[in-house]
Amino acid sequence: MEKIVIIPTYNEKENIVSIIEAIFSLQAHFHVLVVDDGSPDGTALMVEQLRTKYPNKLFLEERSKKSGLGTAYIYGFKWALNRGYKFIFEMDADFSHNPADLLNLYDACKTGGADVAVGSRYVAGGGNVNWPWDRVLLSKGASIYTKLITWMPVQDPTAGFVCYKREVLETINLDEIHFVGYAFQIEMKFAAWKLGFKIKEVPIIFEDRKFGSSKMNKGIVKEGILGVLHLRWQNLFKNYGKRVKKTEVVEMTSFPKNVMAESK
Repeated sequence: MEKIVIIPTYNEKENIVSIIEAIFSLQAHFHVLVVDDGSPDGTALMVEQLRTKYPNKLFLEERSKKSGLGTAYIYGFKWALNRGYKFIFEMDADFSHNPADLLNLYDACKTGGADVAVGSRYVAGGGNVNWPWDRVLLSKGASIYTKLITWMPVQDPTAGFVCYKREVLETINLDEIHFVGYAFQIEMKFAAWKLGFKIKEVPIIFEDRKFGSSKMNKGIVKEGILGVLHLRWQNLFKNYGKRVKKTEVVEMTSFPKNVMAESK
């Protein structure tokens, strides 16, 4: 019950079994929680069938419809906190994040002094492989824009490969995190930073997916642009730190009805 990897899915049948097998092949006692948003391609069924191979290590939560990456992670964070996990990871299902790097993120938090370890493309040793030039430009531009607006000292603020110590997610009021895409990843790091937690970036090589389709769209990009400005405004005039600090433990029963899942 020490380490759990949360993987949100929507139509990832080409990747999900392989990514789960790769995580368990590390032999590092990771557990895996898949939060599936009603994938019509049968992703959840494939996970359910695999659970017999990994009892008490692989878990599935099914939500009725696609509700956004951010809400899936928030759901997973609360699920993991309520079950006592000490290190809670987030990663993509499509192998853009190398499962072997989970070990480096874990070491950064376990013994390296980090409260939040970020798999970063934009520190020494990190990078992108097989990514279209326009996606590279968008990602790097978003990172520069975010740093200029928020002053947050993170080189890859939109990164989605992260390890959180339990104490971080217990302190953040997760019900006040409302973004779903780029802005969700940015705000989680911003909230941790404003609450005084130490963020450490660990270099990774990010590789474009080989199977399935990207979930990126114009709405996510727009949310990222406006979301960063919103964070800056909240920090300057709305006492952001006080709002985002949790004052009581949030139980699973506090989930909005529209994101409740059937426990598997």
